[in-house]
Amino acid sequence: MNPTRRTVLVAGAATALLPGAPAVAAARPKAVATPPYASYWYPDSFPSGSPGPGITWRSLKTWRAADDPDLAFNAASVPLAARFTPTPANTTARSGQARIQSLVSFGPTSGNPSQGSATADYYALTHWACLDELVFWGGSAGEGLILAPNAPIVDAAHRHGVPVLGTVFLPPTAYGGRLQWTRDLVQKDSSGHYPLAAQLVAVAAAHGFDGWFLNAETGGGNTALGTAMLAFVKELKALAAAKGQRVTWYDAMTVNGTVSWQGALDSQNQAFFQAADDMFVDFRWSAATLASSGTKAGQLGRGRYELWAGVDVESNGSDTSVDWDAVVPAGKAHITSIGFYRPEWTRNHLPDGQRTPGDFHAADDRFWTGRSLDPARPDASDPWRAPAVSVADRSTVSSVPFASVFNTGHGLRWYEDGAVTSDAPWNHLGLQDLLPSRQWAVRTAGRRPSVSFDFADAWRGGSSVLVAGEPDRPAVVDLYATRLPITANTVVELTHRTDAGQVNIELAVATAEPSGAGAAPPYTWLPVTSAGTWQTSTVRLAGLSGTVHALGVRLTAPGGGPVRWRLGGLTVRDTATAPAAPTGLRITAASGGDLRFAWDAAPGPVRHYELHRLLPDGTRRFLGGTCQRACFVSGLRPAQGETAARFELRAVGELYNASTPVTVTHPW
Repeated sequence: MNPTRRTVLVAGAATALLPGAPAVAAARPKAVATPPYASYWYPDSFPSGSPGPGITWRSLKTWRAADDPDLAFNAASVPLAARFTPTPANTTARSGQARIQSLVSFGPTSGNPSQGSATADYYALTHWACLDELVFWGGSAGEGLILAPNAPIVDAAHRHGVPVLGTVFLPPTAYGGRLQWTRDLVQKDSSGHYPLAAQLVAVAAAHGFDGWFLNAETGGGNTALGTAMLAFVKELKALAAAKGQRVTWYDAMTVNGTVSWQGALDSQNQAFFQAADDMFVDFRWSAATLASSGTKAGQLGRGRYELWAGVDVESNGSDTSVDWDAVVPAGKAHITSIGFYRPEWTRNHLPDGQRTPGDFHAADDRFWTGRSLDPARPDASDPWRAPAVSVADRSTVSSVPFASVFNTGHGLRWYEDGAVTSDAPWNHLGLQDLLPSRQWAVRTAGRRPSVSFDFADAWRGGSSVLVAGEPDRPAVVDLYATRLPITANTVVELTHRTDAGQVNIELAVATAEPSGAGAAPPYTWLPVTSAGTWQTSTVRLAGLSGTVHALGVRLTAPGGGPVRWRLGGLTVRDTATAPAAPTGLRITAASGGDLRFAWDAAPGPVRHYELHRLLPDGTRRFLGGTCQRACFVSGLRPAQGETAARFELRAVGELYNASTPVTVTHPW
């Protein structure tokens, strides 16, 4: 590139600028910049009256992707990653048996921002390694019944190998349900097909998620309606399977069209189970009904782990009393899988205004890992049988380059290279990293330090890993189960900082699996330099070959502590090539300080895009990041004496190296 010229993209057209020339302002878009929200619909007909403030009534029957003005903000872009199962972290966790499904309400049906929002108070789950399927739960009679999940949630889940389902909720009449909506869903066209089945598949394909959770709970139906629903589910599954999508049926409507929650797989719902990929068994189950359900699944030629035994944790979370031996007995094969209803209790139970990210993650660790907070040494006396105790963790870290800055997808500020570039709280799960699969396995013969995500400081994003305590013996923190090939050029980079005390650091690299479940990986220890400021240490894997199976760190405090040590980044790479820049940056709609941006994808692999504002004093302020090719920014104001705002967009690669920027300006 000629260093005497630079190119800025204005409203989609490339304009050459001479050095020192003023930026060319984009023409003011005529469209109004409304905030984009997650999509929701009724099957066809609407309630009587008018929608409430902020609610838009939409018909799924008339939806078309080409006519959806918010689809660019709502379409996920991260493909579903392949997973592998390493040797379990403990002797009780099993692979190939019980699976975990979570039904999570991330926000309201209407007014749920498409791409995160300006608060750190968010259900930013991190224990994906124990999760097999995520259901985007919601829907209401007054807003809409069919919900497509936000793109950031799908992108984060897919990065960790977890499929995401949208929800079709036909509510009980006590909650405003109308039998007409069920009839709308299963209406036939002139050719005898179910047009809304095709629409559901089209919505999932356009939005990039993995299928649908069907919850038909509106009473008053008859056998004819039950027969129509069964035929609808069969057609939906056939169409979905052709697109790689899934269908889960909720144990509510029976084959005779009435609603009668069975709490079992039986003659009243087995036809729906056979028509779908799996079934969520209502909370009314008992040890006897789950045992008989597992047996019946086998008799039908299906697997018992295709049944999710519902566990309602909305009110009490990890304090919920559950007959765990009826589902995942410790001494014999698991009976069925587990379906958690509303595990976002870990956030919701915290007092309003006091839901700090740290408090949320502490509760979430307790829920997923158990009282010991260590999946490698579960507490057998804990009445809450956490998923990590029963289910082997999974990982998707299987290709180089691999990097993580331990960003959980929310934060109190935004950091770049250890400096704050936005002091506004935020959430956006699409920016979440591939996170450690064993939060937090610590191996030591002495005092165990605490390990947590911390939000007081970070190298990049919103969080870092903080190890704190008074270790009197070396402490090994397991970070990632991996399948990373080693070449002559492979290096590992650690970005870290010692905040208090003296600590010696070693990179832990295992090129084989542990000897058995619960055993430590056979690590090789490689020294890492240490300092009191953020630094990046590069470690060559000299003498190692084959495949990296596990990565961790060993910390030794010569004085016994107290110590505080942060890990801000971990990279495994052979080379470091920056991504290509995006093109066509433009402002497509504007309303004062509210702007909609769009651009064309950068060629080649891109992790996400980041948008900054370039202030008159030269300061770059982070505005947002996204995996999509559109971004909405609100509440901007002119700086003193500023006649036009200038914006920079960069593509960010897997190693967090950024492309050259493209720029657009907006006149005030």
